[in-house]
Amino acid sequence: MDRTVEIVELESAHCDALLRFFGSLPEGDLTFIEEAVTDPDVVRSWASGASGGRRFVALDGSPDAPEIAGYVAVRPLPGWSSHVGEVRLVVSPASRGSGLGRQLARQALVTAVGDGLTKLVVEVVAEQGAALALFTALGFTGEALLRDHIRDREGNLRDLMVLAHHVDETWAGMATVGLDEALGQDLS
Repeated sequence: MDRTVEIVELESAHCDALLRFFGSLPEGDLTFIEEAVTDPDVVRSWASGASGGRRFVALDGSPDAPEIAGYVAVRPLPGWSSHVGEVRLVVSPASRGSGLGRQLARQALVTAVGDGLTKLVVEVVAEQGAALALFTALGFTGEALLRDHIRDREGNLRDLMVLAHHVDETWAGMATVGLDEALGQDLS
């Protein structure tokens, strides 16, 4: 990645920039985001911590007026699945292919492990080859293919893939991608 971005935990000071970020995404990208990301109340609830989980933004630009280039969330599932975290990741079109998605995904893994989660899942539209490649390179494997599971804004049905990362089974893989250094632990 040529430019430097800073990945920080979402705070209320980032809400307006995050709303601009989501508002600038192409319509096609918004199709595949479950949450109402352009609703100011939803974004503010994330920053307040009221919605659960942890969320991070990638700040790009001047320190006085940074713009958001990416977003990632790790949301623990409720009840009997509280050991599982769901990952949501979005990178601006201008920053795709720069390595920012990988940085954000690694942040999600480090956060999940630090928070005691033992499994992460991510839902990816089957046609999103770059997203599939990103997560499989970080040790996620396919758990389910849900045929015709989502409908895009044009009414077309799309397949959804559920990928999972079993933390307990992949410590060695985590060390391979450098997460042991990020965690400050020797995982071998």
